[in-house]
Amino acid sequence: MIAALSVAAACSVGGVTVSLGGRGSVSSGGVGDSGDSSAGSAGLDGDGGPGSGGLMVTPGPFEPHCDGGLTTSISGTVWDPAGVVPLYNAVVYVPKEPGQLEPFEPTVACERCTDPVRARAVTLTGPDGKFVLENTPAGDIDLVVQVGKWRRRQTVTVAACRDNRIAADKTRLPRSKAEGDIPKIAVSTGHSDALECLLRKIGIDDAEFTTDAGEGRVHLFVGCEADNTDPVDLTKHTGASHFSKALGGASFPSTNQLFDSGKLAEYDVLVFSCEGHKCDSIQTPTHVEQLVDFANQGGRVFLDHDHYNWLNHADAPIEQAAQFSSSQDNVPSPLATKIDTSFPKGAAFAQWLKNVGASSSEGVLDIYTARTSVVSLTDNRAQKWIYRAENDKYDGFFYFTIGTPVAVADDDPPPPACGRVVFTDLHLSKAGGGDPTAIDISDQNTPFPDGCTTSPLSPQEQALEFMFFDLTSCVQQDDMIPTPPVVK
Repeated sequence: MIAALSVAAACSVGGVTVSLGGRGSVSSGGVGDSGDSSAGSAGLDGDGGPGSGGLMVTPGPFEPHCDGGLTTSISGTVWDPAGVVPLYNAVVYVPKEPGQLEPFEPTVACERCTDPVRARAVTLTGPDGKFVLENTPAGDIDLVVQVGKWRRRQTVTVAACRDNRIAADKTRLPRSKAEGDIPKIAVSTGHSDALECLLRKIGIDDAEFTTDAGEGRVHLFVGCEADNTDPVDLTKHTGASHFSKALGGASFPSTNQLFDSGKLAEYDVLVFSCEGHKCDSIQTPTHVEQLVDFANQGGRVFLDHDHYNWLNHADAPIEQAAQFSSSQDNVPSPLATKIDTSFPKGAAFAQWLKNVGASSSEGVLDIYTARTSVVSLTDNRAQKWIYRAENDKYDGFFYFTIGTPVAVADDDPPPPACGRVVFTDLHLSKAGGGDPTAIDISDQNTPFPDGCTTSPLSPQEQALEFMFFDLTSCVQQDDMIPTPPVVK
């Protein structure tokens, strides 16, 4: 017999009394049974918890009060848009108002990790991407997974007084704007690297890659000025400059147009793929000033190898965050590097690399086609992540971050971070680890996405995926332990 229990009623489920303190109702499909007939279709992975007793919750969230020391919780793993790689430091929460989320600022904005969130319950994922969200409502409720301006809301059915493990497809980030929110990203292609292919591999839908005239969330720009107009001059090392016919065949605008359009502030993230030279035609004093202002206002900037020239041309104090020299092309592959575990997120990064199989030993990463551009870092302006200190000519800093704005003087503490600049000396386009089928190509004669492989991520691609989501996440000082946002 199925007994419906109304608001503020109580029932005995598996020997535990459950009272319902809000709207919604519960029916028992045979009190004391061990199965959970609602799992699977409700987005659960099908594992019943203690005291589940075949509890079936009708739509409408309610606040259960559980006897016997039991609680209502949600657990699972947050994944990248592809549903393949688990994500660290993702925010998971039940919004306070079902069906409603506060819209993001449509322009670049300061997104600090201390910003409050309107939620009933909130938590963060660990280095394995897993989370447990305690003391949640039961019934049909909204569950949100978020990394910065990546955000996806799904309805899940939660049974009272047990842990509810949520299916993986419910807890991945959105692949398209139809599934949720995606930051607005500008990518400058480069002949010597193919970061546009990395964005595709992490699961962003092809429909989201457009020119700046399109409605996609990832806009592609061709590397240096005049690259589009002189396609036969290979000394320019031109990156991909147009879409395949399957994606419309449109030509990419020049990266100069990204700065000259007056629309730079409409983006959240700028990604510069290595062009094979310093690309001085982009780095005019006006454009460098625009880039620094963008970062100081909360923008995120990803600089790949020779694009260190943006920092070299910047005014102090950000120019003093790192010191560079011309990099070597004969760095051996693989090259053993270390992860800096002296700060909380660095320690989590080392654990994460081991968890996903990118490192055979925690705190160590073998990299391919590396460069040694970075001579030194200023401690209070930059944080090293991947480095080598073996007292030989291949020592260096292969990945570091800068919180923006930076400290004004060498002995000043850095101000509260608002934006973020990252630099990598790791190339991806030739980082297949000896496997030619794993090499992504960005070239003027190879339209996007024809040069992108579908091979599994290499270890350093996994490392840079971690870094990309860290870049696009909320911002805090690197030496702080990540904590869930305050509930408001």
